[in-house]
This record gives sequence, C-alpha cells and structure tokens, in this order.
Amino acid sequence: MPTDEFCLDLNFRPTLPQNHDVPIGCIGAGFIMADCHLVAYREAGFNPVAISSRDASKARSVAERHDIAKTYESYEALLDDPQIEVVDIAVPPDIQLDVVRATVQRNDHIRGILAQKPLGVDYAQAVEIVELCEQAGITLAVNQNMRYDQSIRACRDLLGRGVLGEPVLGTIDMRAIPHWMPWQQRLGWVTLRIMSIHHLDAFRFLFGNPQRVFCSTRPDPRTAAKFEHSDGICLSILEYESGLRASSWDDVWTGPALEGSESDIGINWRVEGTEGLARGMIGWPSYPARTPSTLDFTTTRRPGYWFQPRWKDVWFPDAFVGPMAQLLVALETNSEPEISGRDNLGTMALVEACYRSAAEHRAIEIGEITG
Repeated sequence: MPTDEFCLDLNFRPTLPQNHDVPIGCIGAGFIMADCHLVAYREAGFNPVAISSRDASKARSVAERHDIAKTYESYEALLDDPQIEVVDIAVPPDIQLDVVRATVQRNDHIRGILAQKPLGVDYAQAVEIVELCEQAGITLAVNQNMRYDQSIRACRDLLGRGVLGEPVLGTIDMRAIPHWMPWQQRLGWVTLRIMSIHHLDAFRFLFGNPQRVFCSTRPDPRTAAKFEHSDGICLSILEYESGLRASSWDDVWTGPALEGSESDIGINWRVEGTEGLARGMIGWPSYPARTPSTLDFTTTRRPGYWFQPRWKDVWFPDAFVGPMAQLLVALETNSEPEISGRDNLGTMALVEACYRSAAEHRAIEIGEITG
C-alpha cells in the first residue's frame, strides 16, 4: 500500500490549549462525568478542582477516584467558589437551565461553561440558555463529543482537502442497545435527543446545515415495556440544497439480543463523494472494552487502493478531551468555540424538526423551527 499524505497526515486530533491549569468545577457525578469527562481530563492534563452532586457520597467517591480536592453538596455552593473559572455541567436536561441561570449570576469569576447535550429540553430552552450566557459574557460550549471521534474528524479532513470530491450521500447505521438513564423515563425520551442527536450533529459537522428533514419513528419494544415513548427506532433523511442526502438509521432494538437471540451490534458510517468513498466504524458499542473507531477510504486521486489509517483512540472516553479543549482554547484566544452554544442551536433545531416530522408525517424545513 502506498505511503503518502493521504494516510499519514490526517488531522483528527483537537487543538489543545496552551494553559492546562484553568480551574474546572464539575457539576454532576454520574457515569458520563466519572467515567468519561474526568478520565479524559486527567489524561489530557486538565485541572478539575471541585465536584458537586445531589448525592454527596457519590461526589466524594468520584473526587477520591480522580484526585479532586474539593467536594460540594450543592451546585450553588460549588458555583460560589471563587477559584472556579470553568463549569462542566453534566446533569439531566430538564435541570440544565436552572444550573445555567445560577452560573451566569457568578460571572465575576466564571468565564466558561461546557454543557451536556442536549442543550436543555427543546429548541426554545436551548435559545434561552445561549442568550443567558451571551448576556453574561460567559463562553458556552456544548459537549457534542462524536465530533471528536477520530474517524469522524479524519473524514472531515478528507472532505476539506477535496480527497472525496463533492459529497453525494452520507449514512450512519446504528444498531446498539444503550444503557438508559433514569431521567429518560421522566422525560419520555429514548433515542432522538439521546443518540440520534450525535449523528445529526455529526452530519452538520461534516456537511453543514440541511434544508429539511423527514423522520419516521416507532417505539422500541424493549423500552416500551418500561415506559411510554415515541422515539425508540428513528429513521431520518436530511436533504441539502446541493443535492446531498444524508440518512441516520438509529435502532436501539437491534432484534431480541437481550432476550436470547444472537446479537449484531455496531455503528457504521459511510460518505460517498464524486471522487472518493470513506467508510468507518464507531467502536463505542464495545465499551468498556477499548475498541478504536476505524476509517477506510479510496479516491480517484490514487486509483486501486483502500487507505486504512489506524489510531488507538476510542470515542469513550478519549473524544471527551475535545469539547473541553475547545472551550479552553476559546477562552485563551477570546474566540467562539467550535462547538459554541450558538452553533449548537442548529443541532437542536434539527432534532426538534425530527420530532415534528415524525408527529406530522411530513418533511420539515429547518426554518419552521428557527423562524
């Protein structure tokens, strides 16, 4: 196989800040914080100094595990700590707005917020969060971490270099059984705002904003036995003005894999262009086993070859370095982060359009949501 710039020089790592010592306060001590954020931050050399949780014993346990100096029994107490300059919010979506409201009141010492996705419970609430931060002069970033999976970022680099030509068709096919969070039952959500949002945001990262979307959903039989929902299995088609089409097939049933049949689980993606083809696999369904995501591509610029660069990074937890890194870089350079709250409104609008499309059985123009 030839060795040249196609496979040796792909830009897939996030830009890191020069100053890794900015004090970070962590709100929430669940799985995503304890097993993803903090693992990635320690590996990158970032500086989490405090953590809070409604369950004080959980906060203390996570602090001890990750060598965090201070614990607080409430997020308000953590926010009052004048040492903290950046807040990492990992709480359920219906609590997020209250935490942001409290945070912006401390803008004398808090300069940045990294908020979990989804940004609030709907598009309107996301707009409110963005505006609160802008009015307070606080830089807001959203933890859309699939953008920082190595295979997705490397594909973006290929597109930027023109190696694949003009994009024609992009697809993501997810067959996976996620671990549900207790708050999902309270909100009645299963897939669109939890898993599909990753894929819809990845399409925006790769291709920009679509013009319209058609989405069809049905309940997941397994989860329907636990609570009522509409968005179990979600099939979405995005239409772009250029003629590009993108589709996300998000299947959290995957057949009766937990009920006794054999399983066929994975996340595969594919981008076809006028001059090349890229395909990849997201290693996440194997977590906690470290299964690196992969990328293969071929191009008319070098006919007859499949390029198969390989890296050891994995989506969970390594990609969680990227969102915090971009927030810290934005604070350092006085610029908007790549995953700014304002940009994320495009993803929230797309998710909202999917819900409306499924309910009304028609394609939805994104402008119907954003006005």
